Amino acid sequence: MEMRQKALLIDDEAPIRKLLRTTLRQHQIEVFEAATAKEGLVQAIALRPDFILLDLGLPDRDGTEALEELRKWYRHPILVLSVRDQEEVIVAALDAGADDYLTKPFQLNELLARIRVAERHYASDKEGPVIEVHGVVIHLQERRVSRDGQAVRLTATEYDVLKVLALHAGQVLTHRQLLREIWGPNSSEHVQYLRVYVGHLRQKLERDPNNPKIIVTEPGVGYRLVSPGPVS
Repeated sequence: MEMRQKALLIDDEAPIRKLLRTTLRQHQIEVFEAATAKEGLVQAIALRPDFILLDLGLPDRDGTEALEELRKWYRHPILVLSVRDQEEVIVAALDAGADDYLTKPFQLNELLARIRVAERHYASDKEGPVIEVHGVVIHLQERRVSRDGQAVRLTATEYDVLKVLALHAGQVLTHRQLLREIWGPNSSEHVQYLRVYVGHLRQKLERDPNNPKIIVTEPGVGYRLVSPGPVS
C-alpha cells in the first residue's frame, strides 16, 4: 500500500495509538508515534509530517506547552485529542495554535473529517489572495494581517475566523457555515466561541469596535466581512 501522507501521533496511551494507527493506515496515511512531548518535538523536526495529532495529558510536559513550541516553526495542521472538556482548556489550546480540538472518546469518522477540513484550510492559505478592507490588509498566503500599515497579532483561531470571512468577502455566512469551516462537522456547541472570537477580532481590527464597519453582524443569521475584494 502506497502511503500518500505522514502523520505524527503524540499520545502516551498505547491503545489509542494502535487504534489511530490502524485507522489512518487504511486511508493511506503513514503514522509515526511518540509517547512523550520531548520525543514528539524531536520527531516533528526530523519527519516534517503533514499533520500532527496531539494529546494534552503527556507524562513529561503539558501538551499545550508542546503545542506552543511546535507553532514557533510548524505551519501544518495540529489537531488536539484530549479527555479534557473544560471550555477554558479548549479555548487555550485553540489560542495556542491548534487547528481543531476533539474530546475523547470521539468517532473515527469525525476525526477523519476534521483532518480533511484542517488540510483544506492549510491548502487555501498557501494559495490565497491578498484582501483589503478599511485599512486592514489580509495576506492569506502568509497568514499575515496589518491595520494602517501596522502588524496585527492574531491567535490561530482568530485568524481562521477572519480568513473564512475574507474568502467570502461581501457574503453573509451563517453561524453554521462558519462553525463547519473552522471547527468541522458537529460543531454547533462552539457558537459561543464564535461570538468570542469575532469580538476579539473587532477589538484588534475595528477603529470603533462598538460600531463595526469591517465584520458586520447579520442579526439572527451570522456575519459578513465588508470588502472591496482582492488587491495587488
